[in-house]
Amino acid sequence: KDLREMPGPKTLSNLIEFFWKDGFSRIHEIQLNHAQQYGKIFKSHFGPQLVVSIADRDMVAQILRLEGQAPQRSNMESWQEYRELRGRATGLISAEGDQWLRMRSVLRQKVVKPKDAAVFTGGINEVVADLIKRVNFLRSQEADGETICNVNDLFFKYAMEILACIQIGEFLNLVRANKCTTVSTIIGSIGNYREFLSILTSSFPIVHCPNQTLCLGLFLDDSIGQIHVDNKLKELQSKLECGEEITGGLLTYLLMSKELTVEEIYANTTEMLLAGVDTTSFTLSWTTYLLAKHPEVQQAVYEEIVNNLGTQQLPTAEDVSKLPLIRGVLKETLRLFPVLPGNGRVTQEDMVIGGYLIPKGTQLALCHYTTSYDEDLFPSAKEFRPERWLRKDNLDRVDNFGSIPFGYGIRSCIGKRIAELEIHLSLIRLLQAFQIDVSSKTKPVGPKTHGLLTPDGPINVRFVDR
Repeated sequence: KDLREMPGPKTLSNLIEFFWKDGFSRIHEIQLNHAQQYGKIFKSHFGPQLVVSIADRDMVAQILRLEGQAPQRSNMESWQEYRELRGRATGLISAEGDQWLRMRSVLRQKVVKPKDAAVFTGGINEVVADLIKRVNFLRSQEADGETICNVNDLFFKYAMEILACIQIGEFLNLVRANKCTTVSTIIGSIGNYREFLSILTSSFPIVHCPNQTLCLGLFLDDSIGQIHVDNKLKELQSKLECGEEITGGLLTYLLMSKELTVEEIYANTTEMLLAGVDTTSFTLSWTTYLLAKHPEVQQAVYEEIVNNLGTQQLPTAEDVSKLPLIRGVLKETLRLFPVLPGNGRVTQEDMVIGGYLIPKGTQLALCHYTTSYDEDLFPSAKEFRPERWLRKDNLDRVDNFGSIPFGYGIRSCIGKRIAELEIHLSLIRLLQAFQIDVSSKTKPVGPKTHGLLTPDGPINVRFVDR
């Protein structure tokens, strides 16, 4: 069938939905509504930009399984023009084609495999120790001695500290500090980035003009990445001159290997911060909220931890494999609240999807939020049920294209293994030490779209000594 036969909302109704009814903060809801109204494949027009939305697991699987070596996610012209205007390189988020493939090939050597992530277990556990101390301090400031308000602030510093450890090979002591200029600057930059991402992926396609490129200067800031890179470069040069042994994190590896230019290292250091901090902190915040609201699940997870590790043993990457329920908790949290409610692809050849001929160069929107709530795939889809991810035996597989929060294939999240490890280790240690409960300050929290899927209000919970 021809695209002209495909159903979908009219351009005017889209403009009203997004600009008059604040649709940018409800993209996840609009996905669901449009899928119910128009079916599992539908088209939308944003000015001259045509988008074909896919809200079906099997169609999503078809698209991702047929991808070539360098899939294109979306039109990043504005971002790329801004980089070129400032004489900046692009990183993994903004690069496409052969340039993206080359950088991915360099970076994946150190972070993609489980054994790569396991190397950082000791550093992560050190930061988790600081996290627990900080929990004790923050709850002591409340009248009940147990509540922490807006746990995302705490988890943001935790995720930032681990990323610093992995990237530059040293601790910044962000979790310990009451106030930190570095964290405040990064929070501002990442908040601006989310705002920019929301605009770029929605309203920017309507009208493209050179002023858009200039506007991005309000949103993107490479200075943080550049500062870390320049400082590490000076340190390495000094050590080389003194004949000292060179050790360190990912940044040291990149600078010593010289497989990327310094400008490309600036870009990737910055973009890793943008992509790897609040994605983790939001997920940890949602997880604590869900565990507090479902004490029976939390008790089952706690018993699994105690039966395998006791209450004091530090967990390792190898231990996580013995704890299927804690892994199920993370998978179920990301099913209910996927960090990205959708993802994009640009077709690189003509395709037939859902009976429609989709021409080469068409922008696709993969509606992951909608497929995550498909009752045919996930019975009682609105319920928090981590046990749905448990395998019955070694031959049983519960992998499901209905929920792929880290993506799939060569363009999947390069930091998946590290993100999973830092979340698993922190949850294990927190549950060994505390029971997470609702507080008198706990209010209902739902999702909103702000580039990423974020909580629409502060998450306040109690950490009760076990």
